[in-house]
Amino acid sequence: MLKSIEVQGRTEDEAIESALEQLGMSRDDVSVEIVEQARTGFLGLKNTPAVVKVEYEAEEERVGQVDAFLTGLFQRMDIDVSFEAAEKDGAINVILTGKDPGALIGRRGETLDAIQHLTNYVVNRSVSGRIRVNLDAENYRQRRNEALENLATRTAGKVLKYRRNMTLDPMNAYERHVIHSALQEHAQVSTFSVGSEPNRRVVVAYGENNEKSERSDSPQYREWR
Repeated sequence: MLKSIEVQGRTEDEAIESALEQLGMSRDDVSVEIVEQARTGFLGLKNTPAVVKVEYEAEEERVGQVDAFLTGLFQRMDIDVSFEAAEKDGAINVILTGKDPGALIGRRGETLDAIQHLTNYVVNRSVSGRIRVNLDAENYRQRRNEALENLATRTAGKVLKYRRNMTLDPMNAYERHVIHSALQEHAQVSTFSVGSEPNRRVVVAYGENNEKSERSDSPQYREWR
């Protein structure tokens, strides 16, 4: 649900900055309407301040949206799932619990990713500021991250041992980002991605002078936030 506040300032910009400070939000998170422009009176007397109306999406309302959407989704899927959603650090984190966590997660997290993608779309489709919704079950995300980081380390070791590039299996944008980040500071190997979705892969390359500029998953990863 959209909420709004009206704030005065000597100028429109000052009024907007004051509103953002009160809300603890950035300019991208709100929509602004100039209610009244600042005016300077004759000889600087009787100046009229600017008035702006700033609309924003209340986080607690978006948590409610997540609850409503997931409740309806799981009912239609006929899956016995309980979940807990809470807002923290500018994101909504949802923990799923069910009798069959494997069915919630899917192969390599594909089901969990699909539910997360749908939830993000529903929550963000009609609001001015985006918020990231993160779903997890049985601590899968952390365990998967640790497995990918270990894979990156092992692969880097093989690349150095055999002095040749190695190409990993296809991964989604988030998983590729984890691999790139794990080896970003490695002095003797570099990483880049090749191919197109859904078969895009990370290459762990021998030597630090490879095309690091091709470590190009950041724009795609931002879609996950």
